[in-house]
Amino acid sequence: MGVLSKLLGSRKAVHKSPAQHEVIVHFLYGSTNLQYVYALEDLLRIALSEAAAGEYDGREMPEDGSDGKLYMYGPDAEALYRAISPVLAACPFMHGATVTLHFGPAKRKTPKRVIQIP
Repeated sequence: MGVLSKLLGSRKAVHKSPAQHEVIVHFLYGSTNLQYVYALEDLLRIALSEAAAGEYDGREMPEDGSDGKLYMYGPDAEALYRAISPVLAACPFMHGATVTLHFGPAKRKTPKRVIQIP
């Protein structure tokens, strides 16, 4: 084994991780006061952790707070959605939000399912 192999490990030691599924929640917000978004993020982290379904990765929101997207990843998009759906349903600003389940990395041909929160 060469010096670099000892430091970096051999190629045989590299394992491919299973494809990560992604759930994206797109919602309308309409405020620059993000305290309710922060609280929702905490609840999503807890729900995903308790269900061992995956992890909350973060959000994207414009400076005017008009809308936003929340990102979650895990091995099973359906399990992610089952874990977060009660939290989303209980949140007033999530009514009318769109949840997109990507069954693999979000790419053009990745199978997906779109759910609208009533």
